[in-house]
Amino acid sequence: MQRAYIPGIIAMAAIVVASNFLVQFLIFDGLLTWGAFTYPLAFLVTDIMNRVYGVATARKVVFAGFITGIICSLIGSQIMLQGDGFTYAAVPLRIAVASGTAFLLAQLTDVTVFNSLRGGRWWRAPLVSTLIGSALDTTLFFTIAFSASITLFGADADAAISWAWEPVPFMLTGPMAPLWVTLAFADWLVKLSLAMIALIPFKVIVARLTAQPA
Repeated sequence: MQRAYIPGIIAMAAIVVASNFLVQFLIFDGLLTWGAFTYPLAFLVTDIMNRVYGVATARKVVFAGFITGIICSLIGSQIMLQGDGFTYAAVPLRIAVASGTAFLLAQLTDVTVFNSLRGGRWWRAPLVSTLIGSALDTTLFFTIAFSASITLFGADADAAISWAWEPVPFMLTGPMAPLWVTLAFADWLVKLSLAMIALIPFKVIVARLTAQPA
């Protein structure tokens, strides 16, 4: 693999690992987690690699980032942190599995959609592919990581993420629903916003890497 691809792979792996850890920390009265602001950067990395180096390279970077991220996440699942009278894994098993599954399927979808639109206006491919990929990613990740209806991981794994089952008003004001449902919806709204904002660094970085307008 060419040396030029390495920054993309490193960035992808770092984003996955950081997001797996940060998704456990609630902010804004429980509406979001810090992971909502880091994970969408994965789509920016994928789209830049796709535009500059092509669809085949983008897929290679996705797979390389996926493998690296999963290895680091599984290692993190074995690292125990000290809480207030209890210990917990830095990266819970269900979150690690959910992140890997959602990441791979959403990123490959992003690559395919981007490639089908790459001949249009410069902003259309990254915007549409990120919106579709983000919706798929949010649905898969939060369902696998937190839904109480999924029990195949075992009691211990479920207990590690049971905090997300707490009934709370949806988006703070709506009907009662599990906390993870609010987190998923708020996460999706953040991804929509960041998809628009990311067009700026996308155009700047692509222009710099190609030495011509994106």
